[in-house]
Amino acid sequence: MGKTRSELREIAMVILYQADILKSSKLEYNIENLINENLEIDNEFVRNIVYGVTTHMEEIDELANKHMKDWTIKRIDKTGAAILRIGIYEILYEEDTPNIVAINEAVELAKKYSDDSVRKIINAVLDKINNEN
Repeated sequence: MGKTRSELREIAMVILYQADILKSSKLEYNIENLINENLEIDNEFVRNIVYGVTTHMEEIDELANKHMKDWTIKRIDKTGAAILRIGIYEILYEEDTPNIVAINEAVELAKKYSDDSVRKIINAVLDKINNEN
């Protein structure tokens, strides 16, 4: 049986988190290898998110920073940053996902993996971006 989109977002979050850790440690990595290590069965949804976020990272981070007060995406934990980037990517580029679903999914992941302050930041930033679009 296939995984739900929520479970697939969680896998994408793990891959983006791992890439961020490797990048900040100045270690070489191959995004394709990270995807393959985390997916039992190839999945287009996970690939779209991971490649979409990594392709548009600069734009996503700028947009996140624009909507954070006294914070930057580099200042929140790497898990929270991965979740926020996925949410922004889905709002901007995933036409199959309604914005409210993207926001709710990001908040649910943040409840599971981030502290309450980061969850609130993620929710506020995604809400502001949603209201702009």
